[in-house]
Amino acid sequence: MRILVIGSGGREHALVWKIAQSKLVDKIFCAPGNGGISQQAECIDIKAEDIPRLLDFARREKIDLTVVGPEAPLALGIVDEFNNYKLKIFGPSKLATQLEASKVFAKELMHKYNVPTANFKIFDNAQEAKRHIEARGAPCVVKADGLAAGKGVVVAKTIDEAKQAVTSIMQERIFGDAGNKVIIEDCLEGQEASIIVITDSKEVIPLASSQDHKRVFDNDAGPNTGGMGAYSPAPVVTKELFEEILQKIVYRTIKGLVSEGIDYQGVLYAGIMLTKDGPKVLEFNVRFGDPETQAVLPRLESDLVEAMLVTTDKRLSSLAILRWDWRACICVVCASGGYPDEYEKGKEIFGLDEAAKMKDIVVFHAGTKSLIANGKSHILTNGGRVLGITGLGNTIKEAIDKTYQAIGKIHFEGMHYRRDIGQKAVGSR
Repeated sequence: MRILVIGSGGREHALVWKIAQSKLVDKIFCAPGNGGISQQAECIDIKAEDIPRLLDFARREKIDLTVVGPEAPLALGIVDEFNNYKLKIFGPSKLATQLEASKVFAKELMHKYNVPTANFKIFDNAQEAKRHIEARGAPCVVKADGLAAGKGVVVAKTIDEAKQAVTSIMQERIFGDAGNKVIIEDCLEGQEASIIVITDSKEVIPLASSQDHKRVFDNDAGPNTGGMGAYSPAPVVTKELFEEILQKIVYRTIKGLVSEGIDYQGVLYAGIMLTKDGPKVLEFNVRFGDPETQAVLPRLESDLVEAMLVTTDKRLSSLAILRWDWRACICVVCASGGYPDEYEKGKEIFGLDEAAKMKDIVVFHAGTKSLIANGKSHILTNGGRVLGITGLGNTIKEAIDKTYQAIGKIHFEGMHYRRDIGQKAVGSR
């Protein structure tokens, strides 16, 4: 089979890495890819949002299966376009991606079909939103309606902070049209968990649980990011709790979509807050999480390509279960100095080979590019989140220790990372 993976981040590197292990696969392309992906796949200089060129490439190269990593091409309708030409593609339709592309759509769907989530109100007028904040008080959460690269959510501890979030999103329009509407909702308390499933609307097969770390600094300090690390499994998600999440959240959501006439195939990601009143949805994503994928896929023993194929064929019921490595896995993101705000690119990365030689360590590239100079290959930084250093261990602590040992071998100017990824789970297994 000839596979095309779309995207350029750590999630896409993890997908390429896992897809390359399938006996079904002969050749992998990635558009546009990155410095690390280029070592396992042929990188094609086409942006993830350039659907006409991607479609032309897939037809010309006789691609057997396309796997979409990021949300943007999904929201632009790439699945619908590929389906029009009878090309197999793993991911939900444009209509279905509203679950992530519009937080208003997701909230209204959850309310209608009794999916537990925080109490909320929707506003398309900044002044009305601010008056509501003054009346309800703080803390509260302010969310931009549309896609904002994982940065459109502000957990406001004070009324002034919440009102400033409304100003930034709706009036200064820092996220453009994504801020035409905002949601103001209750601030949920508890531990977060990420539940990712594969579904064809008829069947659901869950992946292993994981937990993300959104804040940029240790002890969950600083602003939200796209994710600074993750671990799998999340011990806080017991077997009983996992089943409750599937029953009350995942199945209800998929049935709700079907009732609305929306067919969903691909990955459904539920960001969950485990509150004292039970699990509640923080957000939905319509694709693999990043960096959760980097912590989950190294534990997957089953053939991911086979699972994707039966999903696109609406035959997920033919796949009984997925097999998992019982060990724990942790991914720590190494980021550019200044991330998630302004940062510099083009810094050479040293020590990658030494880290990759370590047992049970995988180095996933995110914001990197490859450069040939004087006959030698160099890897340079090319984004905010640069690398995802991932390690397996018999316990969470062992996985943590191995991963941070590997990070100690890597260096680039301005490199920073959290030093507490996975600590919440230490002692759990």
